[in-house]
Order: sequence, then structure tokens, then C-alpha cells
Amino acid sequence: MINIKSFVFNAFQENTFILSDQTGECIIIDAGCYSPEEKSIVDNYISSNKLNLVKIVNTHCHVDHVLGNAYLSNKYKPEIWANSGDFKLLSEAKKHGIIFGFDVEEPPAVTNFLEEGKDLVFGSSTLKVLVVPGHSIGSIALYSPEQNFVIVGDALFKGSIGRTDLPGGSYDQLMNSIFSKLMSLPPDTIVYPGHGPFTTIHEEALSNPFLA
Repeated sequence: MINIKSFVFNAFQENTFILSDQTGECIIIDAGCYSPEEKSIVDNYISSNKLNLVKIVNTHCHVDHVLGNAYLSNKYKPEIWANSGDFKLLSEAKKHGIIFGFDVEEPPAVTNFLEEGKDLVFGSSTLKVLVVPGHSIGSIALYSPEQNFVIVGDALFKGSIGRTDLPGGSYDQLMNSIFSKLMSLPPDTIVYPGHGPFTTIHEEALSNPFLA
């Protein structure tokens, strides 16, 4: 069974998730830890739970979601997973960080690709990869049909949707991704977004003004 621990990190109030199972292996999704205190929170959680970090996974590669990649990569030597569509964003993370006042350590290169129909495996757990472009070219979501949750990055929020005015963004593409990949999931699926509170597919179908 997958255990999900969430943290809110950096000035963008980004949701970082650590997923682990009974094997002790874990993955960190969207490592937004930036300050020494935030990095220490992650380290303490991993050590106190005796976890083995095997993968850093990015739903997309905007700078607020990759701030901790270099630190965690250097310390734990995990694989780095992302969709190839966001390689340019990742390569420009240091430059984008300067714009927002972050001193970003150069993120490590991606070692493995997240692709539609290709499962992400850690320990004895499996997540299905859904490609959901629109907020960025290479945005993905990770879905667990067994435990009925989906981690969506910045594609969908409680009562809102991801920005599409950044480079590589497309409103039409994002709406198509949301309706074809996310809103087709079971209504009681728990949605873990990249910012803000958690929600469900049913709640967003009923009340999200962008999906009316």
C-alpha cells in the first residue's frame, strides 16, 4: 500500500509529495524544497521512516517544482524521471530561478522518461503515467487505480486550472488534457495538485468554473 506524505515548500507554496510503501522504497514527486530548513524536513522524514529514496519524479519542470532536485540527487543518488517535453524548462531552471529570486543549483539531467502508457514502479507499487500537456509541454499526472488517487502537478486545482500563459502553455491543450485524461477518472478519485488543497474529480466536475 502506498503512503502519501505532503509538504508545502518555497515561496510559491508548492506541494511536494513523498510516496513510500512497505518495502521501504520511496519516491519524491516535485521536489520543491529550497531552504536549508525545507531540505532538513525532507531528510528527517526519510531517515526517521528508514526510507530508501530511489526516484525523483517531476510532473513538470517549472522552477518551483525542481528546486530540490540537485540537493536530493547529490545526497541520495536516485534516478531522475520526467517527460522529454520539459527538457528545455529543466535546462533553463537556473535562469528562471534568477527571475524569481532563487539561487538554483543546476538540476541533474533526466535519466528516465515518463511516457503515456509506461508505468512508474517503486518497491511493490505501480503508478500509471498520464500525459497532460497544456500547463507545460511535458506535464504528466500519476494515477493509482488501486488506491484511487491522482497526482496532477499544475494541470488541475481545486476550483481552478493551471496557467497557460507561460512558454509552452496552451489553454486548448490543457482543457483537452483535463477532460480526456482526468475528468474521465472515477468521480471519487482524490486529486493531489501541485499547489493548494486536495480535491476530488467529483468535486471539480460539480464546482470548478473552468469545467462548466
